[in-house]
Amino acid sequence: MKNKIQATTMQRLRKFYQLVLLFVVFILSFTFFTERQAKSSAKVSYEVKIPLGIPKDLWEIFVPPDNPITPEKVELGRKLYFDKRLSVDNTVSCATCHDPKFAFTDGKKVSEGVRGQKGARNAPTVLNAMFFEQQFWDGRAPTLEEQAKQPIINPVEMGMPDHDAVVKKLKGIPEYVDAFKKVFGGEITIDRVAQAIAAFERTLLTGNSPFDRFIAGDQNAISESAKRGWQLFQGKARCITCHEFNRSNPFFTDNKYHNIGVAMNKEGFAELARKAEQLAKQGQLDKRKLDELALDPAYSELGRFLVTFNPKDIGAFKTPTLRNVELTAPYMHDGSEATLLDVIKFYNRGGNENPNLSGEMRPLNLTDEEMNDLVEFLKTLTGEFPKDFPENK
Repeated sequence: MKNKIQATTMQRLRKFYQLVLLFVVFILSFTFFTERQAKSSAKVSYEVKIPLGIPKDLWEIFVPPDNPITPEKVELGRKLYFDKRLSVDNTVSCATCHDPKFAFTDGKKVSEGVRGQKGARNAPTVLNAMFFEQQFWDGRAPTLEEQAKQPIINPVEMGMPDHDAVVKKLKGIPEYVDAFKKVFGGEITIDRVAQAIAAFERTLLTGNSPFDRFIAGDQNAISESAKRGWQLFQGKARCITCHEFNRSNPFFTDNKYHNIGVAMNKEGFAELARKAEQLAKQGQLDKRKLDELALDPAYSELGRFLVTFNPKDIGAFKTPTLRNVELTAPYMHDGSEATLLDVIKFYNRGGNENPNLSGEMRPLNLTDEEMNDLVEFLKTLTGEFPKDFPENK
């Protein structure tokens, strides 16, 4: 009898502990999902129009947790993006080199900054830049926030002496003092300036091109010539090797860096490459001046090497997106190719030979008709994007 009572008691205890365990699991699960939902709501409270061609869940994934998007922050970032007062002489803004009228480039071979100074690199588009793994042609900035800080204090671009001077200048503008207090709950800092600009740039999306409609099933969205070009792009022309495209990565870039020989256009590049490699081995290159070196014609052509100091990266530059490429001439990191056909002819001959030439570069033996079909395909990548901003009229 005693054993039976003990067994019954044990059964009841087991059931009790099971119920307690289930209750604890329920509470923990509820807490986890509530926190996750709260974090998700805090991360994004801005409704952005996601165009056809970009997976709807991808945008939110690429919004960093430490810089949640709000309408007020986007509005502040927009004002800063177009404000020439961020430059030392009030003549240059972010939009000077990344202008909506030119699909967020500037239509020039190389960008021009304060006092008409010319840099050494072509302005890449800001459209869809939030999805790129690094920023700039050489990838020296890991995020949009870090990218936003650099041109402001580059002597060739916006020319401010340092970030403290930027903050001081903005603190002298009452509308910004009020706006930063409203958006960030505190005073102006350079990190908050960068966060606001980056938040605005994350709304600059492009898609819904004829190609996107074609891939979605509309066979009449592009011409027969463009369809042939798409087949060449994937096959004989080998473009897709670096300009990757798939449903989860629809940006026509592998986010990698390649030496295709463009840097060899510059006289004395071979000697510069040898000297740079030697200085790197001796530890005499200073990464702190990286942004200035990138726009210095004497060093710019070293490309990704200025970031990694790896000899294999000499003359290597990031694979750019091809979306809206019809609108972003001239091409290459130095603006050396004027038209899309010029670019295709460059690849058709296998680029420019040099010791660091990418193994993917080789003559393609494309006919004139095939090259024209490729151009027609590239034109189908022109999509919709934000164009109308009050400050840019």
